[in-house]
This record gives sequence, structure tokens and C-alpha cells, in this order.
Amino acid sequence: MTLQQAAADFASLSDTLCSIVGAAHVLTQASDVAGYLEDWTGQYSAPALAVVRPGSTAQVAEVVKLCAAEGIAVVPQGGRTGLCGGGVPLVGQSSIVLSLTRMNAVRTLDPAGRTVTAEAGVVLEKLQAAALEHQLIFPLMFGAKGSCTIGGNLSTNAGGSNVVRYGTTRELCVGIEAVMPDGSVINALTGLRKDNTGYDLKDLLIGAEGTLGIITAAVFKLFPEPRARSTAFLSVPSLDTAIQVLNRLQDHTGGAVVAFEYMPKAAIDVICQVFPETRRPLDEDAPTGILVEVASSRPRDGEPLEDGSIRLEGEVMALLGELMEEGLVLDAMLAQSEQQRGNLWQMRERILESITDNGPAYHLDISLPLAHIAPFVEAMDPVMAALGFQPLTVGHLGDGNLHYALSAAAGETWGDLPLEAAKDQVFAKLTELNGSFSAEHGIGQSKLPVMRDLKEPAQLAIMRRIKAALDPLDIMNPGKLIPDVKKNLREDIE
Repeated sequence: MTLQQAAADFASLSDTLCSIVGAAHVLTQASDVAGYLEDWTGQYSAPALAVVRPGSTAQVAEVVKLCAAEGIAVVPQGGRTGLCGGGVPLVGQSSIVLSLTRMNAVRTLDPAGRTVTAEAGVVLEKLQAAALEHQLIFPLMFGAKGSCTIGGNLSTNAGGSNVVRYGTTRELCVGIEAVMPDGSVINALTGLRKDNTGYDLKDLLIGAEGTLGIITAAVFKLFPEPRARSTAFLSVPSLDTAIQVLNRLQDHTGGAVVAFEYMPKAAIDVICQVFPETRRPLDEDAPTGILVEVASSRPRDGEPLEDGSIRLEGEVMALLGELMEEGLVLDAMLAQSEQQRGNLWQMRERILESITDNGPAYHLDISLPLAHIAPFVEAMDPVMAALGFQPLTVGHLGDGNLHYALSAAAGETWGDLPLEAAKDQVFAKLTELNGSFSAEHGIGQSKLPVMRDLKEPAQLAIMRRIKAALDPLDIMNPGKLIPDVKKNLREDIE
């Protein structure tokens, strides 16, 4: 069936969709749907038959049932902050976009059990604010917190800067509600920390990018609000040394390191170029720059000392003094106010926008064992430079996640650079060092070729079988995450 035929047939179904979600929430006019059809990067866009905006799980279920009966694909969508084309339709695919932004209620918050139940369309920052009203925190944190939604975070198992202390979205989630490809609803919002009653469907759907079902709500862990924080920017001699500093800080503070972010000179230079008002954290550029934050909810750690600092800050300063004497830290700037802390984090959160404004770039979202991070960077940076690229790297160093962006070096033209050769070199080194080519941004459309080439064939085969078992019509976000679902299904089964 051609897209034109599908559009003509869809016209007869629009009344049914309107009866389910309301006419105001079935968008078909070009001016109304345009913003839903392109991802944040601008690299992926395609038409859809309509954008449908349900307001409840029951409405999602009815829409999915209708689409399954009519063979129309469903593309779930949240805050549209993804970087891999996972939340937009495919070219040539008869589909609707199912926007979950109307499902934005924080249903319940249990201060005693320290959990919160929120719908998929809740913006991350709103959930954080709801927790703070009870002196609790929801610790998931990244620059898009003001626009990304919980459903999207679950869909890609998003990470961010606090993973070293609190874990990824999957580790923060203790229950889900989801609509499956046949329109049935899984209701598992008990929030139990222990529930060994069969397969963990929650963990199967988290990170599946909407290819197995649509998560409509979830229960999350909350944590006590910190009584004290110590935030600093460190200059250390090397990445290897940085890992030593991380472990010393963890040992000294009882595992209280919340974030440990790698920010080399090249990244800071780009930020200062795009945002000239940015103040460099140190007078002299750091060989290896680290933004570190330590936090504690213990009242004792928030007690003031004679010099006006708080106890946690004093302990961190004492350790940094020892590390400087040992040559493991060369220089340090400790935030003396909330404003200084905010400035440091603003600098970190501006990196993606800075790289984007700096010119064309290819963004690699990779992870490595901590011991292999330094060998990777030390091997790859000279190779990339020889090919004409300038690596603009930042990373969640505490959990082994690097955002290794390749831009054109000074005097080079992006279109003339051998990007495919550069990617081949990076992926070969990753494979050698037991790394992953996708750490926290998901697969979407952009990483399907790499998934096809580098993912273990046995694992791909199992993923396709799961997809076929749960979504035999392949209507749930088709063409994302799993390469060649239809092409390889028969041979995998045989």
C-alpha cells in the first residue's frame, strides 16, 4: 500500500481516533504536526498520518488496538530531545505519532516508602520539583531536564551525570504500567523492591525504545535531599590519574561522589567560544579537567566549621590537599557559593549546544571499563587528528561513559573528511577494549548499521525473536533499535 493510499484510508479512521482522544488531539494539518516529525538533531524527519495525543492509559490502549487492526505503525514520542532518530516516523512507513505529553500527572508520592508514581509525559524537572517538596530528590540529571520526559528517559534507559552514585533510569525504576502491541495493559505499579514472580517485564521494556510496548507510567525510587554538597573543578595530570582520584574520593567519603565529569581543554575552549561570558574555572588550562560533586544527606556533614565552611567541604579540601602533595591533583577550584556551583554545572550542560553551534560534528556515545578509558583516548586522539578531526570529548567519567564528538580540525572542511574511516577506527578500538558503541542515547535509527555490524549475532537473534513474539505485526516503532527485523526473522527461527 502506498502512503497516498494509506492517507486516503486513514481519513475514514480519523473519526474513530477523535472519539477516543478528542478531536482537538488528533492533529493532521501540516502546521500542527511539523514539530512532531523531526528529531532534535534535524537529521531525521518523515511524514505521519496524524499526531495523536492521548490523555490516559485507557486511551493509549484503544488507539493501539485500532492501529493493530488497521496495520498502522505507532511511533511513541516524549519530549523530542533524543539524538538518534528514535522518536520520529520512518520514511515510507504508514504510521501515527503517539505523543504522550498530555499524560503528565505525578499520580502519587509516598514519602515514607520514598517512591513516586509518574506518567510518561511528566517532564523530568517537574518530577524533581515534586520530590523536593518532601525534602527528597529524584536524582536523574542532564541538560535537557527542562524538556525531556520520563517516558523518553525510560525508553532509552537514560543516564546522565549522577549515574556514578544513583544509577541509570532502569536502576531508579521499581515498577511500570505499559500498553502492549495488542492493546493489553500491564499494570505493575506496586513499587515493590522485591517481587520474584516471573520474568521482569519492566526491565524488558525499559531501554526498548518503544519497540515492544508503550510505557505509560512508572514508579521510581526517591532519595533524601543532601544536607551538604562540595563541588569542585580539578586539574589532574592524566585520565589514569583521574580514576585514582575518583577512587580516593569514594573511599574518603564513603561512596558519596555524585558526579565525576571529564572536561578537557578542547571542550572548554568550544564552550567559551560559543558562550563568551563563560568563566574558565582555573587560571591555567588543565591537562585533564574534572568536574566533581560530592553530596551527603547526613546532618553531621552539613555542620558548620570554625572557618565558615561545612564539614563535608572541609573533608574534601583536606583530601584534595593530600592529593596535591602526592601530585595526583595539580590545581583545584572549590565552589564557595551556590552561584559558583551553578556556573560550573552550566558550563558542563552547555557542551552539546556548544559543539552543535561550532559546526558539523559526529557524536559518539560510548562506554568503556574505567581501566580502558585512558588507553582509548590516548590511542584515538592522535589517529583522529591525523585524519583531520578535532575530538571534542566530555564524559561521565565515573561510570565509564564518553561523549566522543568528532568535529573538523582547524583549516579542514567537514565534507572532505573521511568520517567512515574514522568511525571504523573508533569501533575497532572499542571492540578491542570491550567497550560499547551506545551508552545512554539509545540506538534509534542512527546506530542501526553499527548495531548490525557489532552486536553479537546470537544476541541480535534473540532480540528479534522477542520482538516477533510480542509484536508479530511489527507496528511498535518499527525500524528502530533492532536491525533487519523482517528480513532476518525467518532465518533466525529456522
